[in-house]
Amino acid sequence: MNVLLFGATGMVGQGVLRECIRDPQVKQILTIVRRPTGVTHEKVREVVQADVADLTPLASDLAGIDACFFCLGVSVLGMTEEQYSRVTYDLTLSVAQQLIQVNPLMTFIYVSGRGTDSNEDGRMMWARVKGRTENALLRLGFGGAYMFRPGIILPGEGIRSATWWYNASYAVIKPLYPILRRLSTTMMTTTEQMGRAMISVAREGYTTPILEMRDITRF
Repeated sequence: MNVLLFGATGMVGQGVLRECIRDPQVKQILTIVRRPTGVTHEKVREVVQADVADLTPLASDLAGIDACFFCLGVSVLGMTEEQYSRVTYDLTLSVAQQLIQVNPLMTFIYVSGRGTDSNEDGRMMWARVKGRTENALLRLGFGGAYMFRPGIILPGEGIRSATWWYNASYAVIKPLYPILRRLSTTMMTTTEQMGRAMISVAREGYTTPILEMRDITRF
């Protein structure tokens, strides 16, 4: 399986990249990033460019991609709905529309969030925007499209979020990781589990296009 990965410098993306490298059935990994990941491996080809949504230079490479893992996202704190929509909706759909033109049979997996509003009319701004993004992706017509809705994600060893207050929060609760993981399979997962689940769903599909925490923690 050949994989295209967005968001490889973020916490979830780092975990997904690590699991793709570990999985023997993943043969090649193409990452598109704004800044280098620092990861070097024979499977990995890294493309650094300011506009990650511009896939024109990579058109010939995209035809051989089996799955796109879209882990790119931003914190909603301090953002207006218009600002948040530009990154969450506009950028995601720009990438997806280019990919489906080149390779409509690929699988597109989008990292959304627990509590996303599929009706697009709830009180939580981020949930409405995520819901609109999910719905648009599902309508595009990919060979497979799956929306992952994780809750709390615990980072693997050496993995850090680009958001400072996430790291501060994780540092506080880190001693409680083993207890928390035993107590809840519906509230939290790990970057490793996210990576394994995304790879498995890309390879084998799943019974529903929207995966909640109970689905993600099965892997």
